[in-house]
Amino acid sequence: MSEVNKGYFTEENSADVVISRIADSTEPRLAEVISVITKHLHAAVKEIEPTQDEWLTAIKFLTETGHKSDDWRQEYILLSDIFGVSMLVDAINNRKPSGASESTVLGPFHVPDVPELPMGANICLDGKGHPMLIKGRILNTAGEPVANAKIDVWQTNDDGFYDVQQKGIQPDFNLRGVFRTGADGTYHFWGAKPRFYPIPDDGPVGKLLGSLGRHPFRPAHLHYILEADGYETLVTHIFDPDDEYIHSDAVFGVKESLLAKFDLIEDPERIAAEHPGGPFYQVIHDFVLAPDA
Repeated sequence: MSEVNKGYFTEENSADVVISRIADSTEPRLAEVISVITKHLHAAVKEIEPTQDEWLTAIKFLTETGHKSDDWRQEYILLSDIFGVSMLVDAINNRKPSGASESTVLGPFHVPDVPELPMGANICLDGKGHPMLIKGRILNTAGEPVANAKIDVWQTNDDGFYDVQQKGIQPDFNLRGVFRTGADGTYHFWGAKPRFYPIPDDGPVGKLLGSLGRHPFRPAHLHYILEADGYETLVTHIFDPDDEYIHSDAVFGVKESLLAKFDLIEDPERIAAEHPGGPFYQVIHDFVLAPDA
């Protein structure tokens, strides 16, 4: 038995004593994770020196966070998001080779089995908002087009809501679509200019944001999942660089490489050729897929 095991729990040796109680038969990865968490948690408590009332407040906060979670809402994921941990885990698990497009968080509003549409289709089924043409290329790190790449895209409407948040108000699959590239790797479709929106802030995580003087908003963006044989799946966004919240995303999802200029097209010839109904926005953004490891 080690000297730590023989010793009693003290303020000085607290983490070592707790870690020493982990049995040798414990699954190695679990033992490593719990050891690291224990070490850093005890170090944080020693630095903060919370009062008993403060520690009880922390316990109550975590309890309320659990009570707010259900099959449709995961308040702990929200908590992870606002501390930047979700983005850090995403970055660690999606390190890309030079030149490949960067990933960002999936978000809670992806819907599986969205109908596949012909290239160039309009995913804005209710015709609301400012029309927007989105186009670009899907390439590999050698600059070659990726054929038959699956593009799964979704976005908010002009009011900042996804279709699943407004059942009965928005049509099913509004502002969602799946497309496949041809041999040239290009893609284009119509949507609507997205709007910034708040993450759910009616629970304990939202109250914490308010206490920290932080807002709950995410800047306007489009979501993408890109899949192709022989390449890593890419989960990412493109963002409007002119959005008022672009430098203060509540979940830290913005990366400089994912900024895509949302240009207002007012040229009569372009309007006549592309969208006879009037001015429209245009976004051009290429994605580069990393080879499958």
